[in-house]
Amino acid sequence: MKKTSTRLADGRELIYYDLRDDTVRDAVDRRPLERTVTTSEVRRDVLLGDSVAIASHRQGRTYHPPADQCPLCPTTGDRLSEIPDSSYDVVVFENRFPSLAGDSGRCEVVCFTSDHDASFAALTEEQAALVLDAWTDRTSELSHLPSVEQVFCFENRGEEIGVTLGHPHGQIYAYPFTTPRTALMLRSLAAHKEATGGENLFDSVLERELAGERVVLEGEHWAAFVPYSAHWPYEVHLYPKRRVPDLLGLDEAARTEFPKVYLELLRRFDRIFDVRDGGKEGAGESPTPYIAAWHQAPFGTLEEFEGVSRDDFALHLELFTIRRTSGKLKFLAGSESGMSVFINDVPPERAAERLREVAS
Repeated sequence: MKKTSTRLADGRELIYYDLRDDTVRDAVDRRPLERTVTTSEVRRDVLLGDSVAIASHRQGRTYHPPADQCPLCPTTGDRLSEIPDSSYDVVVFENRFPSLAGDSGRCEVVCFTSDHDASFAALTEEQAALVLDAWTDRTSELSHLPSVEQVFCFENRGEEIGVTLGHPHGQIYAYPFTTPRTALMLRSLAAHKEATGGENLFDSVLERELAGERVVLEGEHWAAFVPYSAHWPYEVHLYPKRRVPDLLGLDEAARTEFPKVYLELLRRFDRIFDVRDGGKEGAGESPTPYIAAWHQAPFGTLEEFEGVSRDDFALHLELFTIRRTSGKLKFLAGSESGMSVFINDVPPERAAERLREVAS
C-alpha cells in the first residue's frame, strides 16, 4: 500500500491509498473554494447522559446529485470533484459538511472505488483489503488527535438508510467522547467480569454463538452470526476469533482472511430477498440497504468502567438492514424511538437460516 497525503483547495486533507507503490499523486484541486466554515457543537443531555452534535451547516450539503455531477467520482477534464486526480484506488478526505469538527472531533469520507456504479460487494479481495488498510491507518492517525476518544468506521448503503450520494463510500467519525452504545457494552463487560470472577463477556458470547444455530459463516480467523437478541430484521455480527480491541490489533492472518469473509457476507445480504423458485421477490427494488459498523475500544481512559481495560473489549463489525421483507422497511416508531425498546419481526434463527440459504 502506498499512502499520499495532499490538501484540497479549501485546506481539507485528502489521502490516496494505492495498490501500486509507484503511483504518483500530484494532481491539484482546481476548484475556487473558500475555507470551510463549520458550526459543529457537542451538547450534553443531562437527563440521558449522552451527547448530541448540533451542526446546522449540514443543511446545505450535497443532496442526490445526478451521476455526472457526483463529487466522489474522479476529476475528468473540466468536471471538477472532491478528488483532483483522474483515477484512484481508495481515497479518504475530510468531510466538507462534517457533523463533528475542531474540538468536537472530526469526520472523514472514505471512497471505496472510483467506479460510481459499483458497490463494496463488487470489490475484489485485493481492493477490499486496501479499504481495510485505510480504515486501520485512519484509526491510528485519528486516535492521536487530542480531541478524539473513539474512532468509528462505517458504511451507510441505500437511499432508504438516508444516503445522499450514490457513489460507493463510507465515513469515519472521530468522537471526543465514548459513544453511548460503547459505554453500555463496557458496563456490561465490567459487570460480567465481576460476577464471574474475571470471565470476558465478549468471549462468552462468541463461544455460545459458535455452538448454536445462528452461525451464518465461519472461517479460520473470523466468525459471523445473527445475535440471540438481534434488534434488526437481518443483523449479523462479525468477530475475529482472536479478541483484539481495535483494527490495529488484527494480525496478518486475520487481515488476509477478512476480505473473503466480508465480501461473502455483503453478497448474501444482496440475495436475501430472492425467492427460492428462481424469481425475484423484490423485483424492481434497489439493492439491500444496510449499515455496516465497526465497534472499536475507545482510546481514552476507561476509569468509569471499573476493572475493565481496552484489551477486554472485542473489535467486531455489525451489519444490518432496515428492510424486513420485500417492499417493507423496519421503521423506528413509538417503542424504538420513544423508549429504545426494539421489536423485531424476524426471528434471529430464521434470519440466520436465510443467510445460510443464500450462500454463493
